[in-house]
Amino acid sequence: MHEIIICEKPKAAEKIAQAISPNVKKRKYNKKVSYWEIEEENKKITVLSAVGHLYSLTPVNPKSKVFFDLEWAPLYEIDKTKKYTRDYVYAIKKFSKDADKFIHACDYDIEGTLIGYNALKYACGQNTTANISRMKFSTLTKTDILDAYNNMIDLDLHQVESGSARHVLDFYFGVNISKSLMHSVRTAKKRFLKLSAGRVQTPTLSILVDREKQIKKFIPKPYWLIKALLNGEIIADHEDGKIFDKKRAEEIFDKCQNQNALVDEVKKTETIRKPPVPFNLGGLQSEAYGVFGFSPKKTQMIAQNLYTGGFTSYPRTSSQKLPKSLEYKKIFMQLSKNAEFKKHIQDLPSELKPNEGKKKDAAHPAIHPTGVLPDKLSKDELKIYELIVYRFISVFCENSKLESVKTDLLIADEKFNFKRKRVSYLGWLAHYPFKKIENENFLDIKKGDIIKVEKICSEQKETKPPARYNEASLIKELEKRELGTKATRADIIAKLYDRKYISGKKIEVNQLGENLIDTLKEYCEDLTSEDLTRDFEKRLEGISNDKTTQEAVVNDAEKEVKAILGDINKNEADIGDKLYDAYQQSRIVGECSCGGNLVMKYSPRNKSHFVGCSNYPECEITYSLPKGATFLKKTCPKCGLPIISFGKPRQHACLDPNCGKDNTKRHVVKVVGVCPDCGKDLVKRSGRYGDFVGCKSFPKCRFTCSLEELKDLESKSKK
Repeated sequence: MHEIIICEKPKAAEKIAQAISPNVKKRKYNKKVSYWEIEEENKKITVLSAVGHLYSLTPVNPKSKVFFDLEWAPLYEIDKTKKYTRDYVYAIKKFSKDADKFIHACDYDIEGTLIGYNALKYACGQNTTANISRMKFSTLTKTDILDAYNNMIDLDLHQVESGSARHVLDFYFGVNISKSLMHSVRTAKKRFLKLSAGRVQTPTLSILVDREKQIKKFIPKPYWLIKALLNGEIIADHEDGKIFDKKRAEEIFDKCQNQNALVDEVKKTETIRKPPVPFNLGGLQSEAYGVFGFSPKKTQMIAQNLYTGGFTSYPRTSSQKLPKSLEYKKIFMQLSKNAEFKKHIQDLPSELKPNEGKKKDAAHPAIHPTGVLPDKLSKDELKIYELIVYRFISVFCENSKLESVKTDLLIADEKFNFKRKRVSYLGWLAHYPFKKIENENFLDIKKGDIIKVEKICSEQKETKPPARYNEASLIKELEKRELGTKATRADIIAKLYDRKYISGKKIEVNQLGENLIDTLKEYCEDLTSEDLTRDFEKRLEGISNDKTTQEAVVNDAEKEVKAILGDINKNEADIGDKLYDAYQQSRIVGECSCGGNLVMKYSPRNKSHFVGCSNYPECEITYSLPKGATFLKKTCPKCGLPIISFGKPRQHACLDPNCGKDNTKRHVVKVVGVCPDCGKDLVKRSGRYGDFVGCKSFPKCRFTCSLEELKDLESKSKK
């Protein structure tokens, strides 16, 4: 009897092999790929690994204008950067030839199910799919692995079909529409411009563009805040808060001058604060961003590493619930081997009952520690691990209590108030060090007391535009709007950064990203529609739940994409013009001393970006860029060039590394004469209708002439 076990990653394969038997032997295939062998009575087990997807979709006919006829092919044949996957495919093919049983042990989610299924189907052969058993586990601990191995379930083919349909839809929308948009630019401008659109990516960008427009259109309104300074330490606010009527603000300000405050009422309240709920992936990403500033993608990668290391449970979950079968006491007993964790665990109530959230996930519970303590973690991995552990501990703790006192005052019959807060009982707050504890002093004040007013202040402010999204708040927004999945949202945002549509921690959309959405809304609005994306997302879930079929969803997607492509083709020239013009605008980073634009460019030879003048070759100014440099909305006070940010930790510097020094060699232009208007140099330039001569001090001096006219000027000056 020969069993083949297919795992998603080498680390997971090693954990599974070691859990199944202590007599495991690690071997190498082709000196590159690790696999594990277990020899038992009448049974041989070979544990093999994928490295994520080993197979990907590709067009049956690559020369076709549109791609709707797709097939699965080895990833190393499609993507030359993934050549390393070939040895993993060959290893699976070799060791599965004489196998009697096939076991799918990849992550139990739609993506993991598809990875393992494709490896078994295409590497092991079509006949294996009828003989596949499934291991289901949420942690890579020995207990969970053995339980999954001894209690295998049938492979859920609906999960496979849902995963396959998702890849097909992403290919239909992403590849076909991106290709069509790039073709429109090539047709209109005879230029190549790399563009990207997608089923979820484009509606996500549309959300950001809408916010960008709200910010640009926002007109601030002035308002006034009236405050009273009492006893040198109390600041009381006027009851009206923001006062938009200037006369009313002045009236209150004048009326309250040289008046004392009468305590009108003192209200004490106590608020119960329940413990936090267990982390799901979105909750972990949001908290890690707020506490450590980690991007959602970084948090997801670290959480995955902690899972494969056996330290925490599976991270790609929507659940905020912990299963009753989870052995809480055993986990806490193991965590108590860490002295710091023990200080908090020993204060837990005897009856362990978690405070849970509402969200569920049929595949996996909320993220929790397994109890296995890590030996070596990087600084960032340790931060996420401790965040998960302390959140898990706090979930079982007692409520905290917050006392607040609101004091109402009368100053010349005008109502003011101030509030003080303090935590009267720490409860779970004592065991979750990432939450700020409010601890303000309460004052011995009662109704009828008179308090001296030291100063009345009037602060003029302006209303602010809507806040920009950051990565964490955008993920929350996508989750609220049911766009994308828990596993894909971070990657979608990362792709928008990678395509240079957006930038900054407080996300800003550049000219290309904004124009792309405007153009698509004008000519093919369906692609930017949240409803369309949400509908397909629900239908993909419907495949998993056996409410619809893969064929029906894929056929409808094909019709939708064909309609969108038809709209693009009808307006190809206009779309191409608008997108290319927007791209050109998005590359401008400043103004050159010759009057041209400083433009971001790419050197294929050096494989690096640099900045050059739009008037090249007449103006040969160039500036190299450090790797990872970004442009700030600031200019150098010495030379007026943009300020760039680069390096780790981030440094700020002038675009010109020789700013303030003699740098004439970098500022080379072809001087052809003297300007008759201002006396500055005349330089040769290129325009739409050919070469011409212009003043170097443009736009201050706008003198221009043709090359023939320049000769006449020179001859006149000689005479």
